[in-house]
Amino acid sequence: MSIDPAPDSTQDEPEPGVDRVEAEAAMAEVATPEAFEAPTSSPAPAGRARRSPPAPRPATPRKAAPRAGLPARATPPPETDQVPLDLARRIVELAEDKKAADIVLLEIAPLTTVADYLVICSGGSERQLDAIADGITEGLKADGFRILAREGAPDSHWILLDAGAVVVHVFAPPERDFYTLERLWADAKTVLRVQ
Repeated sequence: MSIDPAPDSTQDEPEPGVDRVEAEAAMAEVATPEAFEAPTSSPAPAGRARRSPPAPRPATPRKAAPRAGLPARATPPPETDQVPLDLARRIVELAEDKKAADIVLLEIAPLTTVADYLVICSGGSERQLDAIADGITEGLKADGFRILAREGAPDSHWILLDAGAVVVHVFAPPERDFYTLERLWADAKTVLRVQ
């Protein structure tokens, strides 16, 4: 491809010793996209080196995709955070006092920001589910703690209590087997199990 520039008095003059045809060819070569292609077998014009394409960027290793669900912690939980553990152990004691079955205390702090500990327990009847949830709520209130939220009802066979750093799930056995929260939180450390 040849570009014939219009004559202009302000146009740069070619360097001495370089033919005007060679200078125009060199200027046309710089202005075309072919200038950025890989060199071909034909030699470049005298006095001009052909540009090579930029080197490809090295591929950066991809991080593993985060686990779907709740956000993970950006920083590890404090090592000496004893208050949530004491609260979780107190909840286990209160559930045990109401004859809850198969109580599990899981440490979920390294995995999520939702809570530090998870207590899962079972009750044999709707009346017992209500008694376990009420016993935990009243016992914590007597100790100066309060339940932030309560979801579910005995007839739904699943009651959830939010105590801030500790979340409590009170299940009827069939619903506990169906939802298998222990398997969902399989990466969590089991701190305590009471059967």
